[in-house]
Amino acid sequence: MIDGPYFVLTVLGVLGTGLTAGVFCAFSTFVMRGLAALPPAQGVAAMNSINTAAVRPPFMLVFLGTAVLAAAIAVVTFVLWPAGAAVELLLGSALHLLGSFGVTAAANVPRNTALLRLEPGTAEAAGQWPTCVRRWTAWNHVRTVASAAAAVAYVLALV
Repeated sequence: MIDGPYFVLTVLGVLGTGLTAGVFCAFSTFVMRGLAALPPAQGVAAMNSINTAAVRPPFMLVFLGTAVLAAAIAVVTFVLWPAGAAVELLLGSALHLLGSFGVTAAANVPRNTALLRLEPGTAEAAGQWPTCVRRWTAWNHVRTVASAAAAVAYVLALV
C-alpha cells in the first residue's frame, strides 16, 4: 500500500478523475439529450453558451488540475515505482491523460470551436447541429468511461 504524500496525491487523483467523470456523465446522459431536443437554432445557441461558461475557474481547476495531477502521479510512479501499485497508477494516469484530456483536446474542443463559428439561426447551423450532437456525445462517452476507469485504477492502487 502506498502512503504519505503519495497517498494524498492518489486520493486527489481519485477525486479529480471522479468529478470529471461525473461532469462528463451528466452531459452524456441528459444535457446533450436536452440540447438535441431543442430546435437547432436554440440548441446551437445553448451549446455555445455552455461551452463559454465551462471555461471558467471552477471547472478548469478540476479539469486541468486533474490532468496536471495525473501527469505528476505518472512521473512520481516512474521515479519511485511503488510495489504493488505502479501498474494501477500508470494506468489511471494514462486513461485520464489520453482518454479524458487528450480526447477533449483532439475531438470535443475542435467541435466546440466549429460550432461557435456557426450563426445559430442559419440553414448551415440547422444542417450541422444533429451531426455535431451525435459526434460530440460519442466522444464525450469516451471521456466519461476513461475518467471513471482512471478513478477506479487509482482506487485499486490504494488498496
